[in-house]
Amino acid sequence: MGGVLAALVLLGGVLFAVLHRAPADDGGITVVKGVIGSEKREFFADPEVVAELKAQHLRVDAITTGSWQMADADLTGNDFAFPASLSPAEEIRAKRGVSGEPVRPFYSPLVVIAHAPVAEVLRSNGLAARAESGVWTFRMDQYLDAVRRDRNWSDLKDVAGHAELAGAVYVTTTDPATSSSGALHLAEVSYLANERRVVSDEAGVGRVKDLVRKVTAMQGDQKTSSDGPFKDFLSNVGSPLVLVYESQVAALTAQGRPTGDLVVLYPDTTVSSDHTMVGLTDNGKKLADLLRDDAKLRALAVRYGFRPQGDPGAFGTALNAKAGPVFAPDLSAAGIQQAPVPAVKVLNQLVDAAKGK
Repeated sequence: MGGVLAALVLLGGVLFAVLHRAPADDGGITVVKGVIGSEKREFFADPEVVAELKAQHLRVDAITTGSWQMADADLTGNDFAFPASLSPAEEIRAKRGVSGEPVRPFYSPLVVIAHAPVAEVLRSNGLAARAESGVWTFRMDQYLDAVRRDRNWSDLKDVAGHAELAGAVYVTTTDPATSSSGALHLAEVSYLANERRVVSDEAGVGRVKDLVRKVTAMQGDQKTSSDGPFKDFLSNVGSPLVLVYESQVAALTAQGRPTGDLVVLYPDTTVSSDHTMVGLTDNGKKLADLLRDDAKLRALAVRYGFRPQGDPGAFGTALNAKAGPVFAPDLSAAGIQQAPVPAVKVLNQLVDAAKGK
């Protein structure tokens, strides 16, 4: 197993229990077993989530693993699989002959974060824009052009007094060989480099390999998880531009935790992490429907920074009522386009190209 599939085994690590495995409940509560991505561990462990599921006569008993590993995992005895992307969910459904479409209860786009003064430098140089609503966008075509031309921060205007802006202009991402956010970033970059067409074969990989290699190599060492560069940024160390999941910032804001002068910039072409549940049994399908349709569970998903599919307005309403960065209530209305994610095999090839293999 190579590329993304092998790498994200490292991301998920050895399977471990989120909630202790337990026998079927005797009090009329059905225990629903499954595998989830680690980014949803805190959501399922939240006492209010547990209480709401109990009110619906369910208790979730989940273990975590890397999302891209799930398609090859032994899911015997499980009621559901809940990866952080549609591609592995579709593979799971196809391999196990699951009828019906998988359910996407919530999702989170990739965003770029910067401190407010740096965002202003980006705007004055045409790399970012700020709408009247306060929503920031990051101009991907202009950014990739800067990468191709080897532009340094010193080549830009209005950088005087910003000692942190030195060296090449680039966005820090996670290692695509060990992190899904890094791999999804390659999907975004390759789509734009391939004239806004999803890369679907070796010829397409050949057309974009130089750029995906460059945006990776110029960063030097990369962290294995998005949690690392995000924490560095919050500690005022590390790079001035960092790619993270919107949910990471939104969770802090929703929970009333400080974010300082952090600005969320939405790439004008981005990729969303589609948290997609495949119900392997009737109980698993019941849980998937509850996560999509139950109003309280949707509100609790927002607490952890996710955008509920069943209530698109809930995210913006809840988050922008709090102090902190401005979030886009509606991605389409903000002009944010979604880049398609290549098939797993092609994404593996893009990862290999990015690593110079």
